[in-house]
Amino acid sequence: QVQLVESGGGLVQPGGSLRLSCAASGRDFSAYAMGWYRQAPGNLRELVAAVTSGDNTNYADSVKGRFTISRAHAKNEVYLQMNSLKPEDTAVYYCNAHLVAPPGLTDYWGQGTQVTVSS
Repeated sequence: QVQLVESGGGLVQPGGSLRLSCAASGRDFSAYAMGWYRQAPGNLRELVAAVTSGDNTNYADSVKGRFTISRAHAKNEVYLQMNSLKPEDTAVYYCNAHLVAPPGLTDYWGQGTQVTVSS
């Protein structure tokens, strides 16, 4: 059974930091791209950051320079270090595992963790 379990969310003041973790289990994720998405109330889910199987990374413009994604291949874990947090970063953050294996795609999602940035 495939599971992605997020942790590390919470309430933080503007300018503060949080580190999200995602533990993946149930299969070998070494070939998967891993990513973090977020969804605020009334908004669509959006990509925050992603890291490929080869450790190439990409970020949403809104978080560049503030967030850092990394992964520990041996542990099947992915992390999101979030610094200089802003109220607009408030959302539910979801871990994603994505594999392109023609002719199809495979996606797995975690249950989400709430991040609230407020004074």
